Amino acid sequence: MDADIRNADGDVQKFSQDADDLIRKGVKVLMVVSLDSQSGAEVERKARAAGVATVDYDRLTLGGSASYYVSFDNVGVGQLQAQGLVDCLGQKRGARIVEIEGAPTDNNATLFHQGQEQVLKPKYDSGEYTLVRSQPIDNWDAEQAGGVFEQILDANRDRVDGVVAANDGLADAVISVLRQHGLAGKVPVTGQDATLAGLRSVLRGDQCMSVYKPVRDEAAAAAGLVSALAKGDKGSADTLATGVVRDEAGHRDVPALLIKPTMITKANIKKVVSDNAVSAADLCAGDLAPLCRAADLPG
Repeated sequence: MDADIRNADGDVQKFSQDADDLIRKGVKVLMVVSLDSQSGAEVERKARAAGVATVDYDRLTLGGSASYYVSFDNVGVGQLQAQGLVDCLGQKRGARIVEIEGAPTDNNATLFHQGQEQVLKPKYDSGEYTLVRSQPIDNWDAEQAGGVFEQILDANRDRVDGVVAANDGLADAVISVLRQHGLAGKVPVTGQDATLAGLRSVLRGDQCMSVYKPVRDEAAAAAGLVSALAKGDKGSADTLATGVVRDEAGHRDVPALLIKPTMITKANIKKVVSDNAVSAADLCAGDLAPLCRAADLPG
């Protein structure tokens, strides 16, 4: 199977032009990573009119017409984040929680939040935890997240017991503010993506957990699905896409191939190194060498 891979580098106009070019070339399947749902839906409309099958990759195009969706189970990601926070809080009752969420325009951020609420809302409703504030962050902007969290912390006189941060970048911004207030490592903070910075924060104890989503697993799943479609084997594609996600904007259910994510804590951080997602040398650099040895990592 031949593949023509294009990267629009965040440029919507280039994204649309690349898609138009591929459709004109007569590709059998167009796999789309939409920059936003509006431009993504327009690309998928053109592909459908030309008889080209489309697959949404990693992010669902709301209001689009993709035949399939390949991603990690993003509701599951949110569940892991919330459960990780619960685990780190232990038996603490009355915990005051802040949620620093992703971009409101990103459907993945919406799904993460849905998963978090499945775990946390019963605790809010029962009074076991108190939701101080839930704040989406435009464009996942870490600088904005830090400023927002600083305001929340000040307004609540540092009385925050846990933070659901939707990814490691937002978590890093939150941890920086906590550090300025002498609270880093004392207030559990969640994350996602198992970035190098996030994993180092997990080792230090500043970050409670992260969520590992191996890119190669997602890519391999997508390749299998696209290969079946390119051969005209819809039956095999349907067999692979055993899940369903709801596109509320399009008023339809989309067949989905959803991959299970993994919670990462100090206890299993070695898995990310074993998978070669990060190197032990980078993870254990500097003052983290003793902590790496304690986690059974070469430091």
